[in-house]
Amino acid sequence: MVWGIGAGPGVQGSFEGERDVSLFYVELPLMFFGMPALALGIWALTLGVLRVREWTAALAVVVALAAGAWGCTEWLEVRTAPFTRQAEEQEGW
Repeated sequence: MVWGIGAGPGVQGSFEGERDVSLFYVELPLMFFGMPALALGIWALTLGVLRVREWTAALAVVVALAAGAWGCTEWLEVRTAPFTRQAEEQEGW
């Protein structure tokens, strides 16, 4: 849902119909498959290697997912900035 809102300007072609289709075949799969892989990796690392309690592992997963979500939204904002900046400049004229 966050990807759909953030990628909207790049996907819809906000500036002269110019679209960035790499948002579909690069960023979306990385976010869609990467976030669950990150959660499973952190869970396995904390329980298997570090041998911590389950609530500590769950907390580590939540923190990692929050940091990953923040990083993904920042990356998506950088990728779609040219579309939103150009659209804002066009509306100002």
